[in-house]
Amino acid sequence: MMRNLKLGVQVVGAHNLLPKDGKGSSSAFVELYFDGQRFRTTIKEKDLNPVWNESFYFNISDASKLQYLTLEAYIYNNIGDTNSRSFLGKVCLTGNSFVPLSDSVVLHYPLEKRGIFSHVRGELGLKVYITDDPSIKSSTPLPAAETFSIKDPSITHTHAQPVANPVTGDTVESRHTFHHLPNPNHHQHHHQHHPSTTVVNRHVPKYEADEMKSEPQPPKLVHMYSAASSQSADYALKETSPYLGGGKVVGGRVIHADKTASTYDLVERMYFLYVRVVKARELPAMDLTGSIDPFVEVKIGNYKGITKHYEKNQNPQWHQVFAFSRDRMQASVLEVVIKDKDLVKDDFVGIVRFDINEVPLRVPPDSPLAPEWYQLGDKKGEKIKGELMLAVWIGTQADEAFSDAWHSDAATPVDSTPAITAVIRSKVYHSPRLWYVRVNVVEAQDLVPTEKNHFPDVYVKAQIGNQVLKTKICQARTMSAVWNEDLLFVAAEPFEDHLVLTVEDRVGPGKDEIIGRVIIPLSAIEKRADERIIHSRWFNLEKPVAVDVDQLKKEKFSSRIHLRVCLDGGYHVLDESTHYSSDLRPTAKQLWRPSIGILELGILNAVGLHPMKTRDGRGTSDTYCVAKYGHKWVRTRTLVDNLSPKYNEQYTWEVFDPATVLTVGVFDNSQLGEKPNGNKDLKIGKVRIRISTLETGRIYTHSYPLLVLHPTGVKKMGELHLAIRFSCTSFANMLYLYSRPLLPKMHYVRPFSIMQLDMLRHQAVNIVAARLGRAEPPLRKEVVEYMSDVDSHLWSMRRSKANFFRLMTVFSGFFAVGKWFAGIWNYRYRPRYPPHMNIKVSQAEAVHPDELDEEFDTFPTSRSPEMVRMRYDRLRSVAGRIQTVVGDVATQGERLQALISWRDPRATAIFITFCLVAALVLFLTPFQVIAALAGFWVMRHPRFRRRLPSVPINFFRRLPARTDSML
Repeated sequence: MMRNLKLGVQVVGAHNLLPKDGKGSSSAFVELYFDGQRFRTTIKEKDLNPVWNESFYFNISDASKLQYLTLEAYIYNNIGDTNSRSFLGKVCLTGNSFVPLSDSVVLHYPLEKRGIFSHVRGELGLKVYITDDPSIKSSTPLPAAETFSIKDPSITHTHAQPVANPVTGDTVESRHTFHHLPNPNHHQHHHQHHPSTTVVNRHVPKYEADEMKSEPQPPKLVHMYSAASSQSADYALKETSPYLGGGKVVGGRVIHADKTASTYDLVERMYFLYVRVVKARELPAMDLTGSIDPFVEVKIGNYKGITKHYEKNQNPQWHQVFAFSRDRMQASVLEVVIKDKDLVKDDFVGIVRFDINEVPLRVPPDSPLAPEWYQLGDKKGEKIKGELMLAVWIGTQADEAFSDAWHSDAATPVDSTPAITAVIRSKVYHSPRLWYVRVNVVEAQDLVPTEKNHFPDVYVKAQIGNQVLKTKICQARTMSAVWNEDLLFVAAEPFEDHLVLTVEDRVGPGKDEIIGRVIIPLSAIEKRADERIIHSRWFNLEKPVAVDVDQLKKEKFSSRIHLRVCLDGGYHVLDESTHYSSDLRPTAKQLWRPSIGILELGILNAVGLHPMKTRDGRGTSDTYCVAKYGHKWVRTRTLVDNLSPKYNEQYTWEVFDPATVLTVGVFDNSQLGEKPNGNKDLKIGKVRIRISTLETGRIYTHSYPLLVLHPTGVKKMGELHLAIRFSCTSFANMLYLYSRPLLPKMHYVRPFSIMQLDMLRHQAVNIVAARLGRAEPPLRKEVVEYMSDVDSHLWSMRRSKANFFRLMTVFSGFFAVGKWFAGIWNYRYRPRYPPHMNIKVSQAEAVHPDELDEEFDTFPTSRSPEMVRMRYDRLRSVAGRIQTVVGDVATQGERLQALISWRDPRATAIFITFCLVAALVLFLTPFQVIAALAGFWVMRHPRFRRRLPSVPINFFRRLPARTDSML
């Protein structure tokens, strides 16, 4: 299938090209270059907005090198008299922006210059995708030595293909097949248990890990901000110097480096005894019916793992892995026992024993150990009928079997069935790709109400899944209604729901009757990644009740509705709090930029956890960690009955923007009791880490206090020990991002209102929670909501006070200086008369009667509970808006302070360098010249203005603030 890979390029058209023929026009054609192949479109004579709609297919010689290849599209003007051409512009696309056919949309790329003195303008519309359809033949490339000529018309017709796309295969398979194609190392970066190939295979002594450890050193307190915001040592961040897989970490650097270190160098190396139970054959019959219900019991010391049993099967297959921690093993013999499931007592079938000291060590990248057949023995050691296929080895958490294995340190004393085992495993999740669905309801015609004696008062109700929106009511006096309203929804791939639009008639208070409806599959809706206009369509409205087919044939018309529907891929779908976003990329993959680095997280351990439940009369916890960054969620294994769990699991993410936040949460697994489904997983605490505050290449090892706000106050639930490293792969791209807007272009070209953003964010979180809740093991809804900070915008007196004091801390110095100058300046304008009451200042001109009733209410209130509840909810709504505004103003001041605080080391370095250059320029340049240039820039023609924020504003918005420290 890899041999059939082709890159499809559909040249749609160009817009607003530069005239180059001396007569106000151009005769344009496009030349495409990719992987040594060259194609050319036809020539469109004297057209500044040419339309080609021609498709070409390039051979992909090596799919593993696709991300390093570049597609170049050059637009030229044909000069017929001299048989030459002139340059009009070019577009360059890198290989990591190529997507499967199902994800491809037409994008209009602005034309780029060829050199400094080139003058270009306009856009080129392209649709670029990857396909493996064997029925598609590659286009015939132009010869390498061919000279440009327009006399032979066969040149242009040989290489152009019609716009009708011959791809008719299953688009779903295409999407799944090529989702990870552009990055050959994607598997290594996105799965936590596939290590590097630099590991030296050597046998490690049994107690080597213990010998490496020295006496624990007292952790060093870290002051994150000024002394004015310091807190007690119990709540402070502590820097540690642990021994990790690469050696001892001191001050962010590794000393005493271990030469055998693997990519899992941010966690302590833990050794496990792995037992892979594959299958059995020719087992003896144990029942009177001549059958057997076999299962396997793997036992070492006091730890025991059990496979599922099969009824009446003498040749069962299990394919299950068990992992026993070396630190907790108290026996030197491993016993693998086959038993027969019985109602009263399970019968012994056979046993295989292993000496732990003889088990081989396997360190990746060694190939997995091949399983072998072992003859079963009885309790005395004599051989009996039946064989069991096993593989037994000693490995680390870098082993690929780690994530799917049953773990002895995660074994539960309550229940050890396969269903419970699945709930406590470590897993990696990918949240679905979210789209905004924009439904522009234009109008409806030929409406036929159910009641003939009145004009309908109609509205449109649109629904996708659980999302329901309505237009305003329109009084249709001519049996037609006009709305022209935009309705916005959130949808997730793969698209399972349909867009259902219903036209309803308000016949009375609380009584609506359906006039007609239309159902549109989301997969059939057109996608767009920019602001191009979507063509509208008329849809016939179906009757809400069953109608005779003959009657339908007699009817010459039906009610219809005019719609403009599209999937907006140019936006980033906000599914988390804006202050703590972990991903800012748009939905359309064609707009994604290359990654700037790699983020590695080592979840080491937790200490001093607060008991979350009681078991056997004592307090305990069954904890697991969840980390979220971008589309990738990770969940560690659940360590049962442990208040000081050691996870030692390492995960990796690609970083696309430094102004993002990694969130790590700790939860108590409540699904292991008698009623697991009715209990919610309890939150223990979480940690936020902003990527822009991390130095590249430094290993941050800190113990983070887990702080949770309870109704009784803030409580420390324990400490979480993490190791973090951010490695930059493209320093130039990272610095360039500081000049780019935080959000994609569409957020500034066609922005949403605050109310729309809040509603869409709520729907997006619900969709992500529903999808992740269907995984195995599921990430429950309360976990997703806590990690996404869904309630961060709600009002609380504590948050309001915190934002107010942040504001006062930032502007206290400015207020003091301002008061001093204001006192001197205001002497000239001192009042000459005593003040009097002002109704405008008092907001008494147009006061609402309900507000007056509230003002003259007694204290305590004498109004009804319903009235008080309504007024309290209104007060909370208003206060929440004020709280947000105060917090935003304080954030701007903290960003100003962050310019010279080195909180973001790269941003401060850029600012200081800019100040030095600006000081030099101001010193050498006369002030009149600078003032004149500034005046020309401010008053520049609108043609030279951009709708996106300027570079200084983008840089300022990326600076860190103290919002990351807010509970």
